[in-house]
Amino acid sequence: MRIFWKLAAVFAIALSISSAAHAADAKPHRIVIQVDQNDAATMNLALNNVTNIMQFYRDKGETVQVEVVAYGPGLNMYREDTSPVKGRLKQISEMAFPSKVAFSACNNTKQGMEKKEGHPIAIVSQASLVPSGVVRLSELQEQGWSYVKP
Repeated sequence: MRIFWKLAAVFAIALSISSAAHAADAKPHRIVIQVDQNDAATMNLALNNVTNIMQFYRDKGETVQVEVVAYGPGLNMYREDTSPVKGRLKQISEMAFPSKVAFSACNNTKQGMEKKEGHPIAIVSQASLVPSGVVRLSELQEQGWSYVKP
């Protein structure tokens, strides 16, 4: 019986080492989604993609990083005064863990809108400004992120 327990212990250690090696070799899941249209249906489709991606990996016991980059007319997605999806942004931010979701707003677009409209524009608290939305998309793709445009 003693040999059985020793063999079981050796097997458990080998399995643990194998699992740890597999986890270390696993490619991280990183997906960037572009929104460049002032269209509620497109914004909702992008957020549906985020939700579905996070749920898919959650069901597999894995995590994912998702970033939604909005620029041009798509920046309205993150405007405090015009966003038709403000509630969904908050909801998705709150339910993301253990995965990570980021909402990036193009500062070039924001500055252009402010100049055209003649007043400051507030961005929802879930979003962060990036200098350029297009550059952000490009940099993430250069780092190996998968690209999606709904």
